[in-house]
Amino acid sequence: MELGIGMFGDLTYYGEKEQFQAPGERLKEMIEQVKLADELGLDCFVLGEHHRPDYAVSSTEVVLAALAPVTRHIKLGSGVTVLSSADPVKVYQDYATLDLLSGARAEIVAGRGSFIESFPLFGYDLKDYNELFTEKLELLLQLNKEEVVTWEGRFRAPIHKQTIYPRPERKLPVWVAAGGTPESVFRAAKLGLPVIFAIIGGMPEQFRPLVDFYREQYLEHGHDEKDMQVAIHSHSFVSESSEALIENYFPCYAAQMDRIGKSRGWSPYTKMQFRGGMGPKGALFMGEPVEVTDKILQAIEMFGLTRFVAHLDVGGPEHKDLMKTIELYGTKVVPEVRKALKV
Repeated sequence: MELGIGMFGDLTYYGEKEQFQAPGERLKEMIEQVKLADELGLDCFVLGEHHRPDYAVSSTEVVLAALAPVTRHIKLGSGVTVLSSADPVKVYQDYATLDLLSGARAEIVAGRGSFIESFPLFGYDLKDYNELFTEKLELLLQLNKEEVVTWEGRFRAPIHKQTIYPRPERKLPVWVAAGGTPESVFRAAKLGLPVIFAIIGGMPEQFRPLVDFYREQYLEHGHDEKDMQVAIHSHSFVSESSEALIENYFPCYAAQMDRIGKSRGWSPYTKMQFRGGMGPKGALFMGEPVEVTDKILQAIEMFGLTRFVAHLDVGGPEHKDLMKTIELYGTKVVPEVRKALKV
């Protein structure tokens, strides 16, 4: 069982100045935050890719490479690489390089992308959304499996008896990220790939049928049960006081949900929704250490998890607050989860 953290590089919004934090400042803060997570013994860090003004990270590989020499043990992965709008050859090269730099700590979490800004930016048509991911995942896996590659597809120039350099000293771990679609789950299960579910709203229990479907299809396609890995990635925040968390963190969390929701037709995010999400059956792993601990243990039992990723920086909370929540997560929550699981 692995316990980690995730970030997107959300920029703090300064309302009085009506501007976002400088991206360079946020990136330097992130390095400090992940260094702390590594020192506290967390298992993994995953970093998302976005191409919007409210996020600092568009190139996960570069940021993870900056983290490699200042951390020692923590796994460094994307969360996610929007593979549909990327070149799998370049993705493979970048993460092979990261793996060599970090001492075999790199991971790729491949997804179709719930944000669509990268498609027009890199010249792809959204009508090919599913086909792009299917084809590019196939190529990425072939690059990871074979040293000399011959491949031909629809969206990229063919490759004929070529080797991609540098070569990592192992096969890179490749995960598939899933939202709520059975197609994504089936693809991961059929290929025997580990799956990570983004559970950020509603009730986690609603995902149980999808997790059961993954397990069923994974075994049906002949993969070994001992190799099966299932993770969830959920919005999280830890505070010494739940009421203080609601008072201080809700405003920036709601502002970011509303920024995203404006383009998706969502209603304004309310404090009632936030409290509901923090409740025992909600999807927000937020509150005091004991509350977050209990909720993680409940999720592990419900889904048979092998990994839980606490996504911490939604809305761009200030650096000191992120450092505090990482400290509480690493010193209060994670040890209690490990103790309960006897790991």
